[in-house]
Amino acid sequence: MLFKSQELTSQENEVIRRIEDMRKGLRYNLATPRRWNGLLRRNTLARALRGSNSIEGINVTAEDAIAAAEGEEPLQASRDTWAAVTGYRTATTLVLQLANDPHFRYNDGFIRSMHFMMIQHDLAKHPGNWRPGPVYVRDEAKNEVVYEGPNVELLPSLIDEFMDDLNGNEHTHILVKGAMAHLNLVMIHPFSDGNGRMARCLQTLVLAREGILEPQFCSIEEYLGRNTQDYYNALAEVGQGSWHPQSSTRPWIRFNLKAHFRQAATLLRRMRIMDRLWQRLEREVKRMGLPDRVIYAIADAAIGYRVRNASYRHLAEVNDIIASRDLKAAVEARMLVPLGERRGRGYIAADWIKAIADQLRSEESKPIPDPFTPETEQLPFAETKTP
Repeated sequence: MLFKSQELTSQENEVIRRIEDMRKGLRYNLATPRRWNGLLRRNTLARALRGSNSIEGINVTAEDAIAAAEGEEPLQASRDTWAAVTGYRTATTLVLQLANDPHFRYNDGFIRSMHFMMIQHDLAKHPGNWRPGPVYVRDEAKNEVVYEGPNVELLPSLIDEFMDDLNGNEHTHILVKGAMAHLNLVMIHPFSDGNGRMARCLQTLVLAREGILEPQFCSIEEYLGRNTQDYYNALAEVGQGSWHPQSSTRPWIRFNLKAHFRQAATLLRRMRIMDRLWQRLEREVKRMGLPDRVIYAIADAAIGYRVRNASYRHLAEVNDIIASRDLKAAVEARMLVPLGERRGRGYIAADWIKAIADQLRSEESKPIPDPFTPETEQLPFAETKTP
């Protein structure tokens, strides 16, 4: 027996409707050709990689997360940290590839292969294999066991039931199906390590295969990374310390719907800011007499990233020599400020460029509410409207 979804209340269905409105708005914006779409896709993927790994205590800088998303080498991450992050990136890349595969079906071989991609750097954790015995989740801060996975003898039957559930459930709303996929995998806890990362990556795949949004924008991993304690609390409330599939899953479903609501609103807000920022920076780049493509570096720096030659090459699709020349010109125009030397060389935005971005962010600073509070139901929340 797996954890089962609950019959949705009228309030939950209303929240789903509002999320769907926002997702339509996201789809509309992504379908409209804009030069900054590639920058937004990359940054969204990098935030998801960074957020999901941070939950496990695997932390990288924003710039190294960008490097991971682009397949470049890190500036600061240690060898073990980088192996974990790039393993997760490989699994995420598989999700991006499978999102539109009409012949794909979930099976235990796929789950084990995805786990191997994530954990292959540490053979002591049995990458690609089910755990050989009991498994316990510890809260290191409290020095206590907070969850015990089901008996190892139950794994084969639970995994079979889980795969059948993933390949079926046509009548379950996709947001709920994704949430339940996440919950069941993390509660079965079939691996010695990496169960949380696997569950989050699997949820993204379930959502991406719906097809309403590009895979990078289906994930709530960034939100989970920013709200880790709430995430743990929701799992603990349903899990009750051990395998209790009879428990009500409503707290978990509601937590996920809130996460989708807030993540979609955040993405729409970023799109509005980026659209206005890009228009403003285009005028400044033209005024300075710089090549149009330099705006990729200026915009990246304006929103807070440290620009590297490699990251600029990816975005502008130029070679190393042209990239170096462009970045030097942006420095001479006082739009970028260089930091570091040689391999560690990077560029940040000049203060007046930062001020442009800061002003736009301040104009979009309205808090994103909890969709389940009575006050939210009365708000004409602009982010839910389709352009």
